[in-house]
Amino acid sequence: MSTQATRTTQPSPGRPLPGALRLSVERARVEMTMFFRERDAVIFIFAYPIIMLAIFATVFGQDGAMVDGDAAGAGAIPFAQYFLPGMVATGVMLTSFQSLAISIAVERDEGSLKRLRATPLPPVSYFAGKIFQTLLVSGVQIALLLAVGSVMFGIDLPTSSTAWLTFAWVFLLGTATGTVCGIGFSSLPRSGKSASAVVTPVVLVLQFVSGVFFVFTDLPTWMQKVAEVFPLKWMAQGMRSVFLPPEAAAWEASGSWQHGATAFILGAWLIAGLVVGVRTFRWRRRDDG
Repeated sequence: MSTQATRTTQPSPGRPLPGALRLSVERARVEMTMFFRERDAVIFIFAYPIIMLAIFATVFGQDGAMVDGDAAGAGAIPFAQYFLPGMVATGVMLTSFQSLAISIAVERDEGSLKRLRATPLPPVSYFAGKIFQTLLVSGVQIALLLAVGSVMFGIDLPTSSTAWLTFAWVFLLGTATGTVCGIGFSSLPRSGKSASAVVTPVVLVLQFVSGVFFVFTDLPTWMQKVAEVFPLKWMAQGMRSVFLPPEAAAWEASGSWQHGATAFILGAWLIAGLVVGVRTFRWRRRDDG
């Protein structure tokens, strides 16, 4: 990593250093190259949401309704249709928060960040490269999930421009929030070896309490209140507003999609992640000064 990063950021003698935007694009290319070299991680990130959707669709079948259809006025919705939004949300979280929190901790532990900091690459270009890579990978991941869900499980995709506009802002805001929170959280593990053990349980707990694997209103009330503090619940709810019929809003705890609250909570975590990241991000290991 360090050799490639140095090669792409060191200016030629007598030539000025390229601008921050060009360096950000070049850094994104480096990040994508390194990402696809980790084939096991690539397979897990792309396959996990699809596998989980397939499990739920197979185990629960395609004909059951989540709740009393008459109460919601939405009729019977297949299990796969209901759980797709949660798989989209958890896929974004895996690609942004979990992947970055672990990979940056490993880069720091191996000394790659320390060596990279010694190059002329501006810090903003390094972080922009991470953001671009996360957006690209998340986009491909979600496209594959939607394609498989539509072709193999007969999931109906939105047909209105309004629904896709909602999908776009929830996806972009959720990805940005997960990315900055992952960068900020990467300083918590004491070493690269412990990063996975620190980050993965957090993600698993949030998945279980945020309505990803279960109907959110079937969870205990106290668990719903805990989930409302964190962004994954709001990403999943925002995605449900895209892929479920409007009448299904009656199934939510509040009885509505709460788009305003979704934007507010995700935006608040985005700002908090930026503040924490700026204050705590380290280029060196704890034992390296």
